[in-house]
Amino acid sequence: MCGIAGWAVREDGRPREEPGLAESMARTMACRGPDDQGVWSDGRVTLVHARLAVIDLDGGRQPMATDEGEEHTVALTYCGEIYNFRELRAELTGLGHRFRTRSDTEAVLHAYLEWGERCVERLEGMFAFAVRDARHRKLFLARDRFGIKPLHYAQTRDGLVFGSEPKSLLVHPSVRPVVDLDGMRVLFSMARAPGESVYRDIRELPPGHTLTYGPGGGMSLRRYWQLEARPHEHGLDETISTVRELLESSVARELVSDVPLSVMLSGGLDSSTLAALASRALAADGAGPVRTTTVTYSGYSDTFQPDLVRSSPDSPYARAVADHIGAEHLEIELTTADLIDPVARRTVLRAQDIPAPFGDMDTSTYQAFAGARRYAKVALTGESADEIFGGYSWVHIPDLAYEEQFPWVAFEQWHPGTRKGLGQGLLSPAFTSQLDMGSYYAERYAQAMAGIPRLPGESHEERRAREICHLHLTHWLPRLLERNDRLSMISGLEVRVPFCDHRLVQYAYNIPWAMKTYDGREKSLLRAAARDLLPEKVLDRPKAPFPVSQDATYTKALHQELADVLADPASPVLPMLDVDAARRIVSQGGGTGAQDWLHRMNIEMALQVNTWLLELGDNLRL
Repeated sequence: MCGIAGWAVREDGRPREEPGLAESMARTMACRGPDDQGVWSDGRVTLVHARLAVIDLDGGRQPMATDEGEEHTVALTYCGEIYNFRELRAELTGLGHRFRTRSDTEAVLHAYLEWGERCVERLEGMFAFAVRDARHRKLFLARDRFGIKPLHYAQTRDGLVFGSEPKSLLVHPSVRPVVDLDGMRVLFSMARAPGESVYRDIRELPPGHTLTYGPGGGMSLRRYWQLEARPHEHGLDETISTVRELLESSVARELVSDVPLSVMLSGGLDSSTLAALASRALAADGAGPVRTTTVTYSGYSDTFQPDLVRSSPDSPYARAVADHIGAEHLEIELTTADLIDPVARRTVLRAQDIPAPFGDMDTSTYQAFAGARRYAKVALTGESADEIFGGYSWVHIPDLAYEEQFPWVAFEQWHPGTRKGLGQGLLSPAFTSQLDMGSYYAERYAQAMAGIPRLPGESHEERRAREICHLHLTHWLPRLLERNDRLSMISGLEVRVPFCDHRLVQYAYNIPWAMKTYDGREKSLLRAAARDLLPEKVLDRPKAPFPVSQDATYTKALHQELADVLADPASPVLPMLDVDAARRIVSQGGGTGAQDWLHRMNIEMALQVNTWLLELGDNLRL
């Protein structure tokens, strides 16, 4: 796992000398690639790489180039893991290619040499990469099917700049961190459209897309993969067994690593299933035991109080799974001081480049990844199981599921604590009116619905279930994947997501809703597929999101920080806030109840926006 960056200069222009620019870009990605850094350039295109070595530790250095002479060189900077790289190497060897390393990087390079831009259709895994093809005087960018690995770009007057994260692009003198009102809408959105960015001049390469930049500055986007609507021809038993087979295959492929690997285990159905399958796969290879890690808070299990979405603490269930499968288990215990730590919170904000309302969930996730990194260099997580198997509560509330809106946004607007929008509870009526998130969501929802593949003749219920699944995969999951990527990479940890295997997702997308909920519960099929793997109490446990602190000390610390911001007339966030409402919340103190948790998310967002605006300076355009 790594970071990539670079730039291309139009061939009808004169390249400017950019001394130290490549090295500056590499420094912004030091956390993504702590093991090595490299730069390649032919004067027109510069490729930058920061490496976290996972496969072929000695041979996988980058950027990697052919030895065909300057006019025929093909060079690659690549981030990710290709899980079928061994099969690709065997096929390419049969076609006459000769390999110098054992790395998946070289498999990607030779795949491009053999199949050109269509090589992406052969790659199975998570990836973002850039190829300089001097033979055709072009730069080629590609991103995996679900956007597990990030890739941003900016077209400038002189050329194209790209990088894993916006901070890499913003080092370039032609890219400015300008944020306008549209960018603020993206910032506060819970359903960003593929490709949208908070920064005016930066775009994200959408998942499943490639970008080609030609010598004259011409740029073309191509979509190489999307979900397809197909009739589901299996009965219930065969569907359950197929889900199990696809999961077993995905987990086994994603265990390939030359460095220690673990599973992030919450004690929920998704991560527990991965841990159990990983344990079996390792045992079959004569390896193991599987390593597992769980995050909790000091005293959390003893004082836990159920909230809106959590009915039980994670650690007792995680320990039960670890004992059941014979895992080597590590419990990462965090304290309130860990969450309040200003260095950790600033690290999280800078890692994500922009504010987020999730506060201590983000800080504790970062610290959980950092804890796991002391134990392993690669970790599996359970993202996308809820999206493909129907795990979210709003999917099972008819009034929300059938609303003409993203169902999670409908849930947010339905709940009394988040009706102004998640993280928007302290915004002033004037700024809320200026944002006009209602129109934004209506436009994005219409765009999203227009791109959904459907089957003719489906019932109204089945049609809506398919739509919701697609909306989750294209407008909700990307945010979770981005969060995981940033918070793990800042810790030097590679995170893999077996539930995002495109074969599994494509299969699950077409399973009828009646079959996905055949026993009247959420994720019925996954539970059935894992029935022989897990303890009964884990199989029957309701879904629970990542834990949050229930220590009132943390809430009080946030209230004091907000009071300090309100007391400083130079605080840049003040014009956006309902200052009177914020003062009332501060004066009320804080506890650990559900309403306090929601207030906390609004406070966290206001505090992060204030810090972010201080760094943004005069680049805000409202």
